Amino acid sequence: MGTFFGLFTCIDQASIGVVERWGRFEKLAEPGFHFFNPFAGQWLAGVLSTRINSLDVRIETKTKDNVFVQLLCSIQYRVIRQNADDAFYELQDPKEQIQAYVFDVVRAHVPRMTLDELFEQKGDVAKAVLEELEKVMGTYGYNIEHILMVDIIPDDSVRKAMNEINAAQRLQLASVYKGEAEKVLQVKKAEAEAEAKYLGGVGVARQRQAITEGLRDNILNFSHKVEGTSAKEVMDLIMITQYFDTIKDLGNSSKNTTVFLPHGPGHVRDISNQIRNGMMEATSAHVDG
Repeated sequence: MGTFFGLFTCIDQASIGVVERWGRFEKLAEPGFHFFNPFAGQWLAGVLSTRINSLDVRIETKTKDNVFVQLLCSIQYRVIRQNADDAFYELQDPKEQIQAYVFDVVRAHVPRMTLDELFEQKGDVAKAVLEELEKVMGTYGYNIEHILMVDIIPDDSVRKAMNEINAAQRLQLASVYKGEAEKVLQVKKAEAEAEAKYLGGVGVARQRQAITEGLRDNILNFSHKVEGTSAKEVMDLIMITQYFDTIKDLGNSSKNTTVFLPHGPGHVRDISNQIRNGMMEATSAHVDG
């Protein structure tokens, strides 16, 4: 702050000295070397720092929705160099004065806000405190640099309830998203199954049409090459041949165990009649098209 050597004084940087003559304020002493004449009643009454100081203030108050909260404010202030005499003579304890004004402004604003509004508008509260302190403390030689609303701490029971509400809302939202995802999956699965069944039906229809056309061609070729045979006789011969080929394939398959099949001339005749009817329907459709 300052170094005294009898009649000589050295004021440190970032400091300002207050010089009196016969007990009355005379001038401010800037940083550097100074000479005082004690025989003329001149002396250094004190030295003030012009560095920025920080003051943390904790205020407990109640919101509009009857929630008790604690607010932690950080006030950064400094002595105005040209008004250092006011800061030296006017206030005995500037920190206590600043704290009192912070209490007054915060307790006037916060009760008009709900807890949610306080969290959303804490900057407005800090701005109101800053404006009030600048107006008041400026007359005492202090400048308020910044005010930070560091923390808002509700009552423990309120914090627990808020966390539970938040967790419940998130779970509800997650359930909605999960339900929507499952719905989309089911819709896509149903669409895929419908498409597969449609394509399967188209494939089976084309397969049956190809079989019918192949049988028809075989019957016509056989009838032309072998004289005295009718289409019905050729069809019966083909059906019997395919019937026995099918039984042979079932017997040769290693993955099959025991298979019971109706067997007899009547069953073969029934199968041949069904295929013949199918061939005639396909031929009729082909001709119509």
